[in-house]
Amino acid sequence: MLNEHVASSSAGTMTEVRRILFINVTRIGDTLLSVPALRAIAKAYPDARIDCLGHPKRIEVLANLSYVSSVGGITKKNALFRGWLDCLSGRHSYDLAFVFGFDEPLVAYALRVSCKVVAFRQKNENLNHKLFRLVEVPPFQSEHAVNQLLHLPLAVGIQSAGFRLDYRVTKDESAAARQRLVLAMSGDASPLIGLQVASFPTKAYRDWPIEHFIQLVDAIRCQWPNAYFLIFGGSEEKERTERLADYLGSAGTLYAGRLSLRETVAMMSLTDIYVGVDTGPTHLMSALDIPMIGLYHCHSPSHLIGPLEHPKAFLVDHPRADGSCSIETPMAEISVETVLGRLTEALTKFPPKFRS
Repeated sequence: MLNEHVASSSAGTMTEVRRILFINVTRIGDTLLSVPALRAIAKAYPDARIDCLGHPKRIEVLANLSYVSSVGGITKKNALFRGWLDCLSGRHSYDLAFVFGFDEPLVAYALRVSCKVVAFRQKNENLNHKLFRLVEVPPFQSEHAVNQLLHLPLAVGIQSAGFRLDYRVTKDESAAARQRLVLAMSGDASPLIGLQVASFPTKAYRDWPIEHFIQLVDAIRCQWPNAYFLIFGGSEEKERTERLADYLGSAGTLYAGRLSLRETVAMMSLTDIYVGVDTGPTHLMSALDIPMIGLYHCHSPSHLIGPLEHPKAFLVDHPRADGSCSIETPMAEISVETVLGRLTEALTKFPPKFRS
């Protein structure tokens, strides 16, 4: 929904857009969820240069996309000191800017460097009145997160160009990952299974019990004795990942906290299947054409946050996804048998690749 004071603005001059700024400072998952909006903008303006700014440690997930000209870091703190030359000179570096989120310094920065700025409603009405398009925030959990973010390009008449997430592993990254894999496992190991056992600390209610993961790997090895496991994640879940790695012994390798973000995705791209809770790496897997099992808490079910248009997604929702639920509702209610069933279904439909 647009406010009256911007809804009446003419979009006729939008055909002259040559430089576009895309700002989204957030975590990995929310950065990736904005990719369909980014792709739609790029399709609408195929000749425009698109520069993306995001969290300094997360924006690299947008690197190497064919429709992105450059990526760079920005924070709400350093945004306070940027863009003043444009403002003082009266010459804008960008014709159009899209700002996702609610960090007002980022919106103010965009207003200094761009002729037209599109953003969600901010708390600061002074900023809101300066926007070219002001978009009302959709009600909480009223639609899929990807659709919510697509409201910004839609505000200037840009239609969706698909809902799939996108990520590009480079040839060098893939080669380095393959070399790592050769050193880690024997040649007859199969299937190769990626595991993401925890979300980030503030969303710990999404975590499936580590005991369930241990039972799952036992059940998998009963069916596939040569199965090999790669454990992904960050340093925050060290206790959980190390416990699982110790249990697996020579049947797995711990990569959690040991690889960079892009190195991790390169390793993920080599797996036969992935099993993970709802968190950043699971969104990354959503951008790869690899069978994936996503486990979703009833407070954030798959129809609101899961992968869209993924040809190999086998999702597991909490049994209370359509009933009473709070963040205290335990993920343990998702049974090992349910997850194993989806994994068996996936590997039957998409058999593991041959490795010499």
